Amino acid sequence: MHHGIGQDGFYADDPGVPPEVGAIATDAVTTAYHGIIRRAQVQSHESVFLFGLGGLGFNALQIVYKHIGARVIVSDLRPEKLAAAKSLGIPDSDIVPPGTSVPVYVAERGVKIDTVLDFVGKHQTFADAQKIVRPGGKVLCIGTLDRVNELDMKNGIRKRLSFVFSYGGQYRDLVDVLNLISQGVINPRVKTGRLEEFPRVLRELCQGEVEDRIALVP
Repeated sequence: MHHGIGQDGFYADDPGVPPEVGAIATDAVTTAYHGIIRRAQVQSHESVFLFGLGGLGFNALQIVYKHIGARVIVSDLRPEKLAAAKSLGIPDSDIVPPGTSVPVYVAERGVKIDTVLDFVGKHQTFADAQKIVRPGGKVLCIGTLDRVNELDMKNGIRKRLSFVFSYGGQYRDLVDVLNLISQGVINPRVKTGRLEEFPRVLRELCQGEVEDRIALVP
């Protein structure tokens, strides 16, 4: 059975949620929400480290910082993404400057990281996640820029770490996400284009020139 074909309601309007935002909410927001809320079960008292502020990661930042109310330390290679995190309210002390060693940054500040959210999935971010998370902590794996990453078995055993993998979400997550968007708690970053621009947008996507998400409308 296909959503929107065999089940009614999937193309229905949602009060307070523009169509282009609703379109990306089903993936870029719901995936982040399900991983953080259901799988990693992040709590407000935790200190969280977030790798990657892309199409999913920036929504994850809003979920953790604005919805849950936990402290978030962020890392991204792009200064404009870090500037966006600062505009959201993240203090300078919780923004890792590009090119800075993450383990050194965390160690120098004496922060105990309860949960790491890896929305990048590169060799470097996965290795750093294992180093910076506290004993008994969690690493949520969602990014897949490198399909195969190395697990430090001795470190994981010694620190008794939990590695949590997540994909997609559930209907109840989408309901929560749409409510949070309509309330202004989450503001997904999405640009709009015309449907006939699809070939050009696809080329730009393949060339890495598309930021966050684009919704094409008739």
